Amino acid sequence: MTSILNRRVLLLNQSYEPVMVLGAKRAIILLLGEKVDTLENYNEFVHSKFLKIPLPSVIRLKKYVFVKRREIVLSKNNILKRDNYICQYCGVKSLRMTIDHIIPKQRRGEDSWYNLVAACESCNNKKANKILSETNMVLIKKPRKPNMVIYLQKYVNKFQKSWRPYLFMKDN
Repeated sequence: MTSILNRRVLLLNQSYEPVMVLGAKRAIILLLGEKVDTLENYNEFVHSKFLKIPLPSVIRLKKYVFVKRREIVLSKNNILKRDNYICQYCGVKSLRMTIDHIIPKQRRGEDSWYNLVAACESCNNKKANKILSETNMVLIKKPRKPNMVIYLQKYVNKFQKSWRPYLFMKDN
């Protein structure tokens, strides 16, 4: 029971705009408080002595709420998520990634979404404090700042296939 209450639930605004991902416990509280409608459910149920409800997967607010878009925090974890744990120089995928400054800090490179990429230890050591023109290395893709929908898409896994239409993702 505890494991299903740790599941993630996609919260949509009344306009079906993705707002955030929250825990199943919070989603059930919103559901019981009649603040949201359920659009999609997981296969599991939450039971109590007098109640049995399907575990929600996607919920929608009944009233529109103005959401001030928060910036996605620049962090190592978010850089790795953005790059799907794939080295941006050689294409190797691994959970053991480092972060590389495209323009090194010693050359006035900054900590930004546009200057930081995931890199395997080998490529990071090979590049060292050089700029790309001084190496035989090229970036697989140009780094950019993720928007909220792209950020929320990273939560989609085998349990959240029902989220795909709400996050503008194609079915596989």
